[in-house]
Amino acid sequence: MARTSQALARNVIARTAIVSAALAASLFGTSAQAADFKVERVTFTSAGQTLSGHLYIPAGVSRANPGQAAVVTGAWMTIKEQMAGRYAQELAQRGIVALAFDFRGWGESAGQPRAMENPKAKTEDIRAAVAFLATRSDVNSVAGLGICASAAYMAEAAATTPALRSVALVAPWLHDRAIVNDVYGGEQSVASLIKLGRDAEAKFKATGRATLLPAASTTDKTAVMFNVPYYTEPSRGLIPQWENKFNVASWEAWLTLDAMPTAPRLKAPLLIVHSEAAAIPQGARQFYAAVSAPKQQLWLDNVGQFDFYDRAAPVKTAADAVAAHFKASLGAAPVAQR
Repeated sequence: MARTSQALARNVIARTAIVSAALAASLFGTSAQAADFKVERVTFTSAGQTLSGHLYIPAGVSRANPGQAAVVTGAWMTIKEQMAGRYAQELAQRGIVALAFDFRGWGESAGQPRAMENPKAKTEDIRAAVAFLATRSDVNSVAGLGICASAAYMAEAAATTPALRSVALVAPWLHDRAIVNDVYGGEQSVASLIKLGRDAEAKFKATGRATLLPAASTTDKTAVMFNVPYYTEPSRGLIPQWENKFNVASWEAWLTLDAMPTAPRLKAPLLIVHSEAAAIPQGARQFYAAVSAPKQQLWLDNVGQFDFYDRAAPVKTAADAVAAHFKASLGAAPVAQR
């Protein structure tokens, strides 16, 4: 997550053919490690929409030998081939089945309007992903990893989905009204963005035309993330699969989201991995303090928000901690009675 330019059940449809480990190599350039897992293209449904995902399955996991699994979600406005896919690969290399998927209206998934950052809908999609994994005979338990903005969605899904038995949040963006006002330039600025969002929503309802801005750019100052690293770098987040769009109608739902009431309702064991040098660490500290469930935290020195997305050292450290947390807290209990 970054400051904006303005402020700064079962639900299964089908399982498609297994994709060779070359897919992972093409996505992440890691052919030397790709043999540790295979990648399967999968689809499932959420609210009647078909969602597309990549399921990373470690070597040795099968119906005869089911494994622990995790749903992995990334930062706002991103798709499965970005940081969610990177961490899914890392978990698979550590023996955990991992699902990275596109939320409705994003990437290869269906759904209108497109490019909406809708916390409620994305939380519902996470629940659907958990339900999908629960149908698989090669999975015996399910956890959730939320990165950046989706940390709030993942935490809420965990608080309301008993099958989601463990949760980890990496570089979590967890805001409340006070943090929103601080990040987005004060109450008046926030109100202006909400009005823009309402106007865009009214336009879409009247005409069917979405109001879209570039998500990130180094030249277009209307971009929501202007001159922001990772998203503007072709060698990092600016990948061909990403549409690089933001639906202006997203503003109200995003800016009025309050992650903090989720914390005391969380029952699943929690791990937070963050850094004081990353985004809104005060939100992570506030959230963590309000959690009464079993919890642990790991704070890294001098790691920026975007470093958590794809830099080798912090990703490895975070993935090691997340995998250890999941393995310790999930055990081998079944996700559901089949």
